[in-house]
Amino acid sequence: IVNYLNVLNSYLFKCLKYLHILNKIYKEVKKMLQIAVTGKPNVGKSSFFNSATKSKVEMADYPFTTIDANKAIGNVLKPCPCVDLELNCNPRNSECIDGNRYIHVELIDVAGLVPGAHEGRGLGNKFLDDLRQAKAFIHIIDASGSTDEEGRPVDPGSHDPLEDIEFLEYEIVMWMYGILNKNWSRLIRKIDAEKLDVAKVIYEQMSGTGVSLEDVIEAKRTINPDYQKWEKEDLIQLVTNLRKIAKPMLIVANKADLPMAEENIERIKERYPDVIPASADSELALVNASKAGLINYNSGDSYFEIIDKDNLNKNQLNALNYIKENVLDKYGSTGVQKALNTAVFELLNMIVVYPVEDEHKFTDNKGNVLPDPILIKIGSNPRELAYIVHTDIGDKFMHAVNARKNMRVASDYE
Repeated sequence: IVNYLNVLNSYLFKCLKYLHILNKIYKEVKKMLQIAVTGKPNVGKSSFFNSATKSKVEMADYPFTTIDANKAIGNVLKPCPCVDLELNCNPRNSECIDGNRYIHVELIDVAGLVPGAHEGRGLGNKFLDDLRQAKAFIHIIDASGSTDEEGRPVDPGSHDPLEDIEFLEYEIVMWMYGILNKNWSRLIRKIDAEKLDVAKVIYEQMSGTGVSLEDVIEAKRTINPDYQKWEKEDLIQLVTNLRKIAKPMLIVANKADLPMAEENIERIKERYPDVIPASADSELALVNASKAGLINYNSGDSYFEIIDKDNLNKNQLNALNYIKENVLDKYGSTGVQKALNTAVFELLNMIVVYPVEDEHKFTDNKGNVLPDPILIKIGSNPRELAYIVHTDIGDKFMHAVNARKNMRVASDYE
């Protein structure tokens, strides 16, 4: 019995150890920035998701291939400080390749959206629920116009992709409007009776969509300040502003190498500021060829190098030449990595910081050099960073040190 209890104790100890590790991983994932990959069916969302995350989710030329939201880790790229500091870094929650730091973000590949989704059509309710916690949307469209409004294949150029952009924005806005309008009359009476702040009440009503109080305050600046006179149009304008502030959207014009795509992309750019031409299939092909040791290629590169020509057949060589001429030479990249970087660093205004414990050696308490890059909003201060690292560090915060300059800085230092 004693021996049995010793074995059981050892087993339980290992279980606790693994649970501790899983808990740490879970906390890291919870900290990650979430970006939703959205769009109507059959435009290449899953191809984009697979190429951006090196995952394998089902892809097919018919609507609703994706039913349950897929989640996986992608990366954004920034030059690693190890280069100009002349150090060898020891990444823990990221990777450093050729002097570039690959910083993890979580991508959500959600079910395709069709007109009427906010009323429950298609997989609309599920789609919109999957968007709640995403901080930004990457809207994949078929730039060639070879799929209709519901994702069915049609002749290239016979469908206008501008319509897809408008309908998706409309569906998301109407989903948010439905949440706000659900109890609006009751909320007005509550505000009046209890002398509440209207912005706080709206925030509480909309909190399930992942917006902040600051987002609500900003969104209502251009609305009539007398909330009692708000009509449907005012509420729709409010949530339209809120969507743009709280969940900015990047348009990825996929299938940019197909006929009619280039002309459509130019038209889209005239109407929308944030547009990235892309070919997710090309990125997927290059990533797979690189994995197989046939070419040298890193995501985001504007070129690739063939290193094993003898093992490439004629069709593979033709495909690589097609990608070079119609994607890389024309657009500068496949657009996949550029889309992730643009969403994080431009739409969300993030920067990368490296908190360290030893400011002289740039290490954590285990001696890892520049171990954990953290994405944080431009304009943030050291106290806000401290809370992201750990609640206790934030609570006990007194000051920080700019490690590059070896200079003490205050809590409001930008």
